[in-house]
Amino acid sequence: MPHIQAFRGIRYDLGHVGNLSHVVAPPYDVIDNDLQNRLYELHDANVVRLILNRDKTGDDEQNNRYKRAGRLLRTWLREGILFTEANPAIYVYHQVFRMDQVEHVRRGFMCRVGLERFGEGNIYPHEETHPKAKADRLKLWQACRSNLSQIFGLYPDPENKAQELLEQVIAGTTPLEATDHIDVVHRIWPVTDVETITQVIAAMGNKPIFIADGHHRYETACTYRDQLAAEHNGNLPAKHPANAVLMMCVSTSDPGMIVLPTHRLFRGLPPISSDELINKLGNCFDARIEGTGLEDTARVWDLLDRNQVQDRLAFYTAKDRKWVVANIAEPGIEKMAQVASDHSPQWQSLGVSILHRLVIDTLLDADNLPVPRYVHAIDEVVAGLKSGDIAGRDATGQTGCASRFELAALIMPATLEDIRTTSANSERMPAKSTYFYPKLLSGLVINPLE
Repeated sequence: MPHIQAFRGIRYDLGHVGNLSHVVAPPYDVIDNDLQNRLYELHDANVVRLILNRDKTGDDEQNNRYKRAGRLLRTWLREGILFTEANPAIYVYHQVFRMDQVEHVRRGFMCRVGLERFGEGNIYPHEETHPKAKADRLKLWQACRSNLSQIFGLYPDPENKAQELLEQVIAGTTPLEATDHIDVVHRIWPVTDVETITQVIAAMGNKPIFIADGHHRYETACTYRDQLAAEHNGNLPAKHPANAVLMMCVSTSDPGMIVLPTHRLFRGLPPISSDELINKLGNCFDARIEGTGLEDTARVWDLLDRNQVQDRLAFYTAKDRKWVVANIAEPGIEKMAQVASDHSPQWQSLGVSILHRLVIDTLLDADNLPVPRYVHAIDEVVAGLKSGDIAGRDATGQTGCASRFELAALIMPATLEDIRTTSANSERMPAKSTYFYPKLLSGLVINPLE
């Protein structure tokens, strides 16, 4: 079973940095060049210089962005910009955000969680990983010997017992607070009370943990541990911190748990009209044209969102600027069972699985497409289709601008129950099946691995 541990975290000294908001950053994999530059300019000690240091001309094996991050971390500790907590703590973490004009609070806590290889314990993945991303993080961990960002883990707790134990302790106390670049407010409270920590550990005792975000970092943590064990002749001390990983634990019953969709703007497809698309979908789908132009995007999304079903998809065909809504039919279910026979019926019924395995790979015969552009909000779908991709025409057919995305797909997000069931079946969803909003901040607390 997963073993929860308090730990002496590394945190920013506000006496040195002033405002915590100026030194935190979103996860490395959502930081583009523009945001990286903004974070660099925000503060000389912004954590982006650790989690996503810039490449420089002349970089080599001895001097590169990973090595620079490691040197910076040690320098900041030496100069007191960062300090190590005096006592082991569990860190209560609240995120306050707005969605559809309503304020939400997602509550969780950061701790160390003992590592278990997927398939060998009670910690479960739900998405596929890629070797390149894991190799990147491993180089960073080897240089910094720390977890700079937390894994996002979900656990079942219908009564939110573990979280409520912590909430009682922090009630009425002042948190450390940071506001990120999209105005989400992040608050943390170190809890060092030994009795409370013991009760939380007991409350979490035999609960499974499902990785919501951070699959690459979790697998990297296991690889890093195994490498250290090999250096110790296969006998890494049981209390060595590399036997665990920094994780944010959130109850699946927390009222602030929100899963957003991840829509697709496809690259590399030839132009296709709505009629041509419907013809290719054939009897596998009941498909019809439901809108014209980007101005109908929100209305078409509402047709999907109101029913909350996985087997309804919507497609935008840039060639004739039409929206097609497609519901899988019985022949499509049978076809999906054939082409995805290596997966369970639960996996086969997911919207993201139907989109990629049945529609893109099979019916459109386009299984070698470049990675699509992933977007979440409907206005991002519209903006992406308007701006296009690299060179050529945009979604309205105008020339002299970015190349247009010939096909877009709107898709319902997988639910928390989908994640639990798929994970329990030892299966993984296609990449970007879920988007947990808001993202966790890096820089609130760092977990030393030595």
